[in-house]
Amino acid sequence: MAQRLVYFGLASSACRTSLRVPYVRPGVSRLAHLQEPRERVLRPALVLVRWHSAPSNKGKVYDFQDMQKFSSSPSVDRVLVDVREPAEYEEGYIPGAINIPIKSQPDAMFLPEDEFEDRFGFSKPDPEKEVVFYCKSGVRSSAAAQFAKQHGYSDVAEYRGSWLDWQKHGGQATKP
Repeated sequence: MAQRLVYFGLASSACRTSLRVPYVRPGVSRLAHLQEPRERVLRPALVLVRWHSAPSNKGKVYDFQDMQKFSSSPSVDRVLVDVREPAEYEEGYIPGAINIPIKSQPDAMFLPEDEFEDRFGFSKPDPEKEVVFYCKSGVRSSAAAQFAKQHGYSDVAEYRGSWLDWQKHGGQATKP
């Protein structure tokens, strides 16, 4: 006994994620022994893409192994900057990192050196050094990297995996 399948158009193109349905031309009757259904592949019309808050740049992006090397053997030519809020920073941070919260202090990189030191209690990172930003998941660090580039920092890098990646891989956490 031939089973007759009817295809109804889906309301949303996002729902059509590579469905395979028998295709029978409308208005044409088919006999089971004469015509086998042909499969038709429906492709999605909408492709979901994850966007970062800052535009893509050609800056350096580091992974867990790189950050582990940086934290275990600090360099005077590199500064690790945690851009999470102070409450997040106090829960733990990558060894050797300083805290410059981007959300509550977005103007930090634009401050004069003396005002920066008054506000944060340490000197402002030198524009001639490499500055590596990280946050919780990578969004705020991208924004901070863009701010730093706008203010004249040329050697800017990001740890896109950020704190979540550091914890997932079992990186050592330091608390203030």
